[in-house]
Amino acid sequence: MYLPRTLERFALSASQQFPALLVTGARQVGKTTFLRHVSEAERVYVTLDDPLVLDLARRDAALFFQRFRPPLLIDEIQYAPGLLPYIKMEVDRERRPGAFWLIRRGGQFQMMRGVSESLAGRVAVVSLLGFSRRELLGRGGEDRPFLPTAEELSERERTGGRLPLRELYRLIWRGSFPAIALNEEMDRDLFFSSYLQTYLQRDVRDLAKVGDEMAFLRFLRIAAARTGQLLNLAQFARDADIATNTAKNWLSILQASGMIYLLEPYHSNLSKRLIKRPKLYFLDTGLAAYLTEWSSPETLEAGAMSGAILESWMLTEVIKSYWHQGRRAPFYYYRDKDGQEIDLLIVQDGVIHPMEFKRTASPTPTDVRHFRALEKLSAPVGPGGVICLVEQSLPLSESVTAIPAAAL
Repeated sequence: MYLPRTLERFALSASQQFPALLVTGARQVGKTTFLRHVSEAERVYVTLDDPLVLDLARRDAALFFQRFRPPLLIDEIQYAPGLLPYIKMEVDRERRPGAFWLIRRGGQFQMMRGVSESLAGRVAVVSLLGFSRRELLGRGGEDRPFLPTAEELSERERTGGRLPLRELYRLIWRGSFPAIALNEEMDRDLFFSSYLQTYLQRDVRDLAKVGDEMAFLRFLRIAAARTGQLLNLAQFARDADIATNTAKNWLSILQASGMIYLLEPYHSNLSKRLIKRPKLYFLDTGLAAYLTEWSSPETLEAGAMSGAILESWMLTEVIKSYWHQGRRAPFYYYRDKDGQEIDLLIVQDGVIHPMEFKRTASPTPTDVRHFRALEKLSAPVGPGGVICLVEQSLPLSESVTAIPAAAL
């Protein structure tokens, strides 16, 4: 079963403007299915997972492109970055929009530099994550970048349906990978066990050249346990029993392979009292819950990670509303040395929209008291919100709304 993705509209539009389109993302988020579904019939599909095709691509790129002519969809391009200069020569010669569609699985961490150098100005790069809840509801084609404005919230609440607590944590516990999200019969533990084995062997060992897979897996579990927290690299390294430089390198591997998102702090020239460290978020809550060994949605909801993993899910849903529109996510968090913190700042057209994530069905104005800290910044502050477990939107102040999680 194919479920339409929000990214379809932007990808097809970008393909009409650029000679090349590159779709990136973690393993198993549906990149190949997505592009093969929206591809026109005459586009040739070739995967570098095929050993014979890969050998040809690496050994004789010129012959490869004599054998496979555009319009062409090349899967697993990270295995043969040597093809990129030949793609550049081809697009410069033909100047044909949409000649090359490329799929890059997260894992080849030098390749994006090669894309930038070889295809600058010639390629549109988009990122695909797992299914958003709106895509699972069949509303992906209607989705827009999230903003806590009255008009946007009204539309999202109208189309978002209900999301009881039990259903919400089941969604969080299972995660958003298509194989799980579209098949209730799929054994979640079996899927993630296989997923990690493949990730460690093919991405981490073969592409990232990490020698100690078990140490890396321990590091990955520690990262999952700290989703939604400030990143303390030195403490991270101590807990994983590795050097700080190794922790920094491995963290970049998680980021490049689509496992984690680092939410950067908001910087202001007017204030030097702001915290400078990013916050770490796992991009799939199902994988995070599996790595931290929560055996059911009920134990996860009642456990110590309940709030942090809910916050991770909420932030990731907002990220998807931007990335799946081909938009950069203009996201930051705020925290100063007085301990005033705001979970998310969405900066749109120079206006700051403050957001809080709360595991409560009874938010109060006290939950947004730190929004006042933004008054000392030079940028204007727009409507804000508290995304929480209320069943319908409720005003908390003149400019702040309590937003149901179902509206995401």
